Amino acid sequence: MTARSAGRTARKPKTPAPRAEAKPDLAVVRAAPPLHPEDRARLIAGEHHDPHGLLGAHPVKGGVVIRALRPWAKEVAAVLPKGRRVALHADGDGLFSVLVPRLRKVPEYELRVRYTDAAADELALHDPYRFLPALGDLDLHLIGEGRHEELWTALGARVMTHQGVTGTRFTVWAPNARGVRVTGDWTYWDGSALPMRSLGSSGVWELFVPGVGEGAAYKFDITRPDGSHTLRADPMARRTECPPNTASIVTADHHAWQDEEWMARRGSRPHHEAPISVYELHLPSWRPGLTYRQLAEQLPAYVRDLGFTHVEFMAVAEHPFHGSWGYQVTGFYAPTARMGTPDDFRHLVDALHQAGIGVLMDWVPAHFPRDDWALAEFDGRPLYEHEDPRRSAHPDWGTLEFDYGRTEVRNFLVANAVYWCEQFHLDGLRVDAVASMLYLDYSREGGDWLPNEFGGRENLDAVAFLQEMNATVYKRCPGIITFAEESTAWDGVTRPTDQVGPGGFGGLGFGMKWNMGWMHDSLGYIGKEPVHRKYHHHEMTFSMVYAYSENYILPISHDEVVHGKRSLVSKMPGDWWQRRANHRAYLGFMWSHPGKQLLFMGQEFAQGAEWSAEHGPEWWLMDETYASAGDHRGVRDLVRDLNTVYTATPSLWERDTSPEGFQWIVGDAAEDNVFAFLRFDAIGSPLLAVANFSPVVRHDYRLGVPDTFAAWAEVLNTDAARYGGGDVVGTDPVKTESVPWHGRAASVRMTLPPLATVWLRPA
Repeated sequence: MTARSAGRTARKPKTPAPRAEAKPDLAVVRAAPPLHPEDRARLIAGEHHDPHGLLGAHPVKGGVVIRALRPWAKEVAAVLPKGRRVALHADGDGLFSVLVPRLRKVPEYELRVRYTDAAADELALHDPYRFLPALGDLDLHLIGEGRHEELWTALGARVMTHQGVTGTRFTVWAPNARGVRVTGDWTYWDGSALPMRSLGSSGVWELFVPGVGEGAAYKFDITRPDGSHTLRADPMARRTECPPNTASIVTADHHAWQDEEWMARRGSRPHHEAPISVYELHLPSWRPGLTYRQLAEQLPAYVRDLGFTHVEFMAVAEHPFHGSWGYQVTGFYAPTARMGTPDDFRHLVDALHQAGIGVLMDWVPAHFPRDDWALAEFDGRPLYEHEDPRRSAHPDWGTLEFDYGRTEVRNFLVANAVYWCEQFHLDGLRVDAVASMLYLDYSREGGDWLPNEFGGRENLDAVAFLQEMNATVYKRCPGIITFAEESTAWDGVTRPTDQVGPGGFGGLGFGMKWNMGWMHDSLGYIGKEPVHRKYHHHEMTFSMVYAYSENYILPISHDEVVHGKRSLVSKMPGDWWQRRANHRAYLGFMWSHPGKQLLFMGQEFAQGAEWSAEHGPEWWLMDETYASAGDHRGVRDLVRDLNTVYTATPSLWERDTSPEGFQWIVGDAAEDNVFAFLRFDAIGSPLLAVANFSPVVRHDYRLGVPDTFAAWAEVLNTDAARYGGGDVVGTDPVKTESVPWHGRAASVRMTLPPLATVWLRPA
């Protein structure tokens, strides 16, 4: 395997510093007993499960054998205590050995290796095979039970000082492998000198390599059950090369967090009773070309100015194909290297926290790609994927699904969720494609799936995994929240895991669920010409039939503004003025509807084009030199005011999950295209929201209201001139009249602006 094929140019070893002259070789040394031919053959082929039993120093009858595997070396010697030097005999195939007589115990020693004839090129090395395992029994026990909640501390590459020597411990789970070797740029991508040992029945292979530190690139050379070799990136790599290169990189965390205040107070209020307004973005394309640290200089200020409480990053974990937007992950423990290092990503999260903004991230445990250097058939057989192709092959995306029933795989994913929340201080995870995990027949025809043990279509392994993941994350990371992108009517997505529902399942334990039904129905309604909307009126009211069945967030996400679906403003009917008016009215309705809200980048200023991962938002639309810049700035000003009023008005969020927090005023005014309802906070203070989705002004429109308030004043009107509207606004409060209406004892008469939403509070 050449350096080029391994995905990285090899680095030449540094010239060693001059060392004190060693004392002459011991006078009396003998040839070491030869290895058993089978052991020798397996060692050279990279198939031996216990290379430490053959290499290094071992007591034998008559002394101590020192044996080294150094392919391509011309000379190898060992320097013993007191500077005594012994030359090792070349045994062929890169093996060197010597029997040092009269030694009663194994000494500490160093190797001296020369790959050229020049004495000055001699390298002083600690022998990796003189060290005890650097992974403890407790780690192995927890891995075997699938309960290692800090798996990243046990597997992967970790810089450490072991037996007084600094180096890197490499560990990898590969239970089907006949042998594993570590290779890297410091070996010129030749791993034949570094076979790893198998740690019992755990399936874990381990090797401590002295002298290797941060920045070293590496992979694992795995001997499959059939004897062939495969070169694999580390599944637990916490840093990777920048794609298209694929090697893993040794790393350590050096970031000094400064978000103590944020971390201490997050979650002080239950999330379902708190204001949550999310700005979703694709980090690589928000401002194309910016690094994590450069984003930290711009993104927090922008989001804070617009008043969003959280950002949600589309998938950040490393992925080989840019066009997947991060949703086909190969490096589950590594932020993508496209924008910097893991510490650079921590710096971005830290900056957002210091600006008072929570950070959510899309997490993708539903599937992984088939790249032959990543997880697919990792050790020569199905390992992370299910062994039955009907359970492993994802029918829609050409990827593989995880085997959620396998203990170690479930542990890999549960620990991964904890890792992102703990190591990067994330405030929550939005779990992608949950529906594809829950159903065995997802996108499959009758003969392409197997029922569960009870004859049902539910994936019981996936259910148990999601329950364990949520329970573990909430236990370990106070103040976080998990979101499910779940598009079906699965019962109990946000119900606690210990509460069994009518279907016989405990809840999945998520904090919130994306309300895909509301999104689909409301976008269907708003995309119709106003003259036809009366026939679709129920599409805007149906969400209230099930609004309290789960804890919901209302998403207008990236999925709704790509692949021919058009941007939000371009979905609207009418001319440019009407499209913007519809856009503004829809946002006003969305922000006042029960549930939290999420808006994808570019929609905050009514971008007309679909989102492009290559070009990002059309920021030029707000440039002063653009003639219509005011139209787009007006929409952005509205979003800012929506968030400002929303956050300051508990009526809009405190009872999102309680029926007592909502009352219809009129939900059946289909001929008028009007919706009116009240929102209440915990002490009963109301906010009146009225949406007129017709293009006509409705004068003296009467609405029933509580008779306990003398007047109502506008606090937000999406038709205001500063937003680009016609400025049909109510400058004076509307007085409550003792005229029964809509089943109430009192009512108000007000003017409804066209294609607009108005919010009012008691004056």
